[in-house]
This record gives sequence, C-alpha cells and structure tokens, in this order.
Amino acid sequence: MPVFLLLAGLGAVVVSATTRLGGERARRALPYAPVIPRTWDSTALAAAELPLATPSASPRHVSAAYYYQLPERVAYKDYPVYAPGREPKGYWEWLQKQAPQVVFDAAKLHTEADWIKAGELLFDMPIDVDGAVLSEADVRNPALYAATKMPLTKDGIMPYARYVVTEKGKVLLGNLSCGMCHTRVEKNGVVLKGAQGNFPGDRATAWAIRHAPSFPEPAVQFVTGILFDAPFVKDDPNSQLSHRSKEEICQAFEALPPGTLGRQGTSILFPPTVPDLVGVKDRTYLDHGGLARHRSIGDMMRYIAINQALDFMASYDGYIPAGIGHKTLALPGKATFSGTFDRYSEAQLFALAKYVYSLTPPANPNQPTALSRRGSQLFIKEGCVSCHTPPLYTNNMLTPADGFEVPEEHRKKYDIFEISIGTDPGYALKTRRGTGYYKVPSLKGVWYRGPFLHDGSLATLGDVLDPKRLRADYVPTGFKGAGVTTKAVPGHEFGLELTSPDRDALLAFLKTL
Repeated sequence: MPVFLLLAGLGAVVVSATTRLGGERARRALPYAPVIPRTWDSTALAAAELPLATPSASPRHVSAAYYYQLPERVAYKDYPVYAPGREPKGYWEWLQKQAPQVVFDAAKLHTEADWIKAGELLFDMPIDVDGAVLSEADVRNPALYAATKMPLTKDGIMPYARYVVTEKGKVLLGNLSCGMCHTRVEKNGVVLKGAQGNFPGDRATAWAIRHAPSFPEPAVQFVTGILFDAPFVKDDPNSQLSHRSKEEICQAFEALPPGTLGRQGTSILFPPTVPDLVGVKDRTYLDHGGLARHRSIGDMMRYIAINQALDFMASYDGYIPAGIGHKTLALPGKATFSGTFDRYSEAQLFALAKYVYSLTPPANPNQPTALSRRGSQLFIKEGCVSCHTPPLYTNNMLTPADGFEVPEEHRKKYDIFEISIGTDPGYALKTRRGTGYYKVPSLKGVWYRGPFLHDGSLATLGDVLDPKRLRADYVPTGFKGAGVTTKAVPGHEFGLELTSPDRDALLAFLKTL
C-alpha cells in the first residue's frame, strides 16, 4: 500500500475516533430532561392491574382529584440505625444536633446518573415516623435483635429502618421505606440492595405487639384486619384471623421466616416471598399473582405509588381497608394510616423507578464447570425452558392456580400459560391481591435468593428438588404456618424424579444464573 494512502487511512481513523469521542462528551454534557409520565392517569390506571379472582372486588382506586390533593412527601436526610453495642461513641448525641435537610430537589438533577442517585435516596427514605413497625425504643433494645435474629451489616448497622431528623433536636425512627423490604444482608454482613429482602419484619411485628403497651387486643385485631382482611372472599380466613386472640395473631406473624413478608393486601396465612427487584425492568407482570401490568416506566411509578400505600384507600367491592368504618374515604391528607395521608411527587416516583431499573446483581461466585454444563443440558431436556426461557429465564407469563377457571376474555388480553403447577392456591384466591394466577418467576439470581416457591415454604434450591417434600410427614424448611409441624409441599414437581447425580448437576447450573 502506498505510504500516502496508509497515512490518509490513519488520519481518517483518528478523525473518526475524535469525532466519536467528541460526540460522547457532548452527549454526556447535554442536560438530561426526562419526560415524566403522569402517575395517576385515569386511562393508564384503568388497565394497569388485572381483575381479581373475585372480579367484582377488583380495586377501584382513588380518583385523580383525590390523589393530587394529597401533599407531596418531603424527603429529609436520614441516618443509619446501629444495633445496641455497635453505635459509635457520641453518635446519638451528634444526631440530636443535626438540622433537618431536604435531600430531593428535581431542579438540581442534571444527568441520568443524578436521577438514579436521587432515586436511591428515596429507596431508603422512610414514609412513616410513627412506629408503624419498629419504634426508637425497639431498635435500641437488645432483646429485639435476639428474638428476631436481626441481620446486621459488617459495621453493626440494622439497615431496614433509618433515623430521620425533621426538626433540630428531634430524632425519629423511620419505617416503611422501599429498602425495608427489599434489602438483603448476607451472612458475611454484605448488603444487597433490591434483592429478595430478609428483614424479619413479621417476627419484629409480633415482638412489638407483645411488648408495646399501646397494643391491646382490639388494636391488634384492627391493624391485622386493615392489613389482610378480604371480606369479599367466601369464608375469608384472613377476616377470621383478625378476630382471634392477640396471642394467636402474634403466633401467625412469628411463623413467617425472613424472605417472606405479610405486606398489605396479602396474608400471613398465605404469605408471599419478597420479590427480587434486580432485573425487574424486564418483567411483564409485577406481584406474585401478576396483579400489576408492567408496560412502561409509568406503570412502575403507578405500582410504587399504589404500594406505598394508596391501595389501603382503594375500594374492594365497597370495602376500603383504611377508610372510615371501612366504607368511606377520609378527606385528602386526613387519613391516619401510614402512607395514606401523603404521596410521592411525580419526579420522586420517576427517580425511584430509574433507580430500581438500574439495579444489578452481585458478582456470582458460582462459575461454570463441567457439572453445571451438564446441568444446562438437563435444563433443556427436562423442559424447564418452556417456563423459564433464556435469556431472562422466565417466559413472562401467568399460570392459573388450582381451582381458578381462566375467563375467555383474559386469553385475549394477558399472557397466559394454561398449565397449573399445583402449588398452594391460597394467595391467588384468598387475598386482596389474588388474581387467580401466579406469574412465572425468573431464575436469574436464584443463587443469592431464598426461601423459594411463592410462599417461601422451601428454604433452599435443593429442597425444591427433594421428592420427600410431597409426603405428609415432610417438615417444611421454610414457611409452614403457626402450630404446624409437618405437611406436604405440593406443586412444581418438575425435576423430582431426577437421579441424585442429575439433581446435583441441575442445581450446579441453576446457581450459575
């Protein structure tokens, strides 16, 4: 090649590279001006959720007029809670001297990274400072940590609650952040944000009920009812529970292992595992029953708003959980149940959704081996790919629970895989979130998750593939319910007939995902 052509070619490469670099710098320098969807859009909201298994009880949410009259939440700076004996010297006294600081201002967010960082602050921001789950006295009491086996970080931080300063000299204990449920602390003290959380929240609730003087039996029954009653369900077991004794209710709460959580509208009789939010951007349906459709970031914003905690104000065939007498809405901003008297701003919801979308899994220590490669072939041979389709390892479809007949119109509107896998149908049919379906979960990240199945009845992946779990004398390794010693864990019988070597190979593969 002539030298002048070679030089000309090199010059073109340099110019091209320089142009690309300049374009990249220019792109980074451009202000990020997102178009933020309207959260409480009546058209979008009307199709945002599936009907319930009892269609007439499908939630009718508050009107846009009501929603936008609610005051916007102020995001105050919050501070770590240390376990007793782990708090740095002088920390509590230092907190008393802090002035309140507002940490969210959309006008100061200039890049996409700024929005994601602000979303992380909001992810950790408590929406309750009235002791909805834990009080200041609770988190400073060693007995709580011993009774609940509370996980701690390497630095002795209890990451599920935060101190909040709203007035100088006034330190409050904040609850009910997104991070309260969706934070996992590993045995080595490493924190995984957005993972399947392991806050022993229901055990902490039982502990608080037993030790707080403000929890007489009628109050315990009232709160339990607001959280879980589904009076539109025939012979509703949740309503029956909320009328039992304080001790029986405490035992029901205590029966839930970490990794499951009786959030509002579910049940502590049919508890859901805490969803892993890593990779949620690629999920078509949200909630174990696929209650919420996920078509855009606007849907994610609506889902967050409803779950933090406007679903308490929805009408379920005339039943309003946090309504006056369960029948009438309070005036906007005048409701008294945590999360019902204010709301996130549109910008806050957008930032929160951007952060959730940005979550990435931790580094996987389980690298591919000859054994796991054999397991990957078994994964295909056994037909696992039909439901857990690569690369997402879910087909993003819904499977009907036993006892639920799929309405004809659903086949045209939703993604339904019409094979029931036979797991316990209680959550799908007997709760305020029950749609009659279970969504097909992704298997990505199962190596750091647990317990398993939608109700957390099995502690490990190995338990899922253990054929002994189908026997009546089986002792569930996860959730089994108050007063239960043995019971079968039916359903999802795929892989139960594998030989021991094949089972080991399949498990080795699953742990690499």
